[in-house]
Amino acid sequence: MDDVRKYLARISCSGPCPPTLETLRYVHLNHLMSVPFENLTVHIGERVRLELPLLYEKIVLMRRGGFCFENNGLFSWLLSQMGFDVTILSAQVRNRFTGAYGPPFDHFIMMVKLDGHRWLCDVGFGSGFQLPLSLETDSPQAQSHGVYRIRSQGDFIFMETKSETEVSGSAEEESWLEQYKFTLESRDRDDFRAMCDYHQSSVSSIFFCKSLCSLLLPTGRITIMGRRLIITSLTSEDGQQAMKTTTDLSNEEITELLREKFGIVLPSPLTPKDVEIVPPPVTY
Repeated sequence: MDDVRKYLARISCSGPCPPTLETLRYVHLNHLMSVPFENLTVHIGERVRLELPLLYEKIVLMRRGGFCFENNGLFSWLLSQMGFDVTILSAQVRNRFTGAYGPPFDHFIMMVKLDGHRWLCDVGFGSGFQLPLSLETDSPQAQSHGVYRIRSQGDFIFMETKSETEVSGSAEEESWLEQYKFTLESRDRDDFRAMCDYHQSSVSSIFFCKSLCSLLLPTGRITIMGRRLIITSLTSEDGQQAMKTTTDLSNEEITELLREKFGIVLPSPLTPKDVEIVPPPVTY
């Protein structure tokens, strides 16, 4: 259990952590505020590997982050070690440019069953939900940084986020943006290897086209994309309104910010990247 203790210390969790809903919410939020969502391995000329000992070394010992296959891959292991009933699930992310969904195993998520209740957990989606979402309701679930909803339709379950759109000048109309869709079919870690490789090498993947590092903050989010620093600050209590500021960065400033704001010191020089994503052929 020493590995678990070190992991919990890495995400600033202390005290006894029995497998309760309170603990699940605690470690989920702390993970998002401690472990960056980042793909910098791809942009220092190395490859992302999904073996658990390598993920543990990278995220816990080297204090790095990762994208969904890494962050959720290791977090699902942590929850299992803590005594939670965890099921790995596959999700397909909706492309915000084309509106099309990615292929199966595009995104690694997990379900936790606790006292007869099912919860969706995801600490690897960038600007996703902060606390586990109940899979037992289709009602809106308000959190600190936004409002979310789980909606079932046909064979799929959709994770959606609320957005306010203006109609007729001033009145606001409620609308929901689909983020990804999934089923509750249990998956294995190895099922995601091909898509993990795809996201490191395809001109249709954001992870190949853009170097990213992002972290949830109590008041918003801090992100480095390519050579830009993007700070999102919440301007309303429900997290619906946010203000963005963007600053151009030099290589030296990127290195300094990675160390100061994300706790990341890279083993090799970073080549910042931010090129257009080629829309994938719509086959799904």
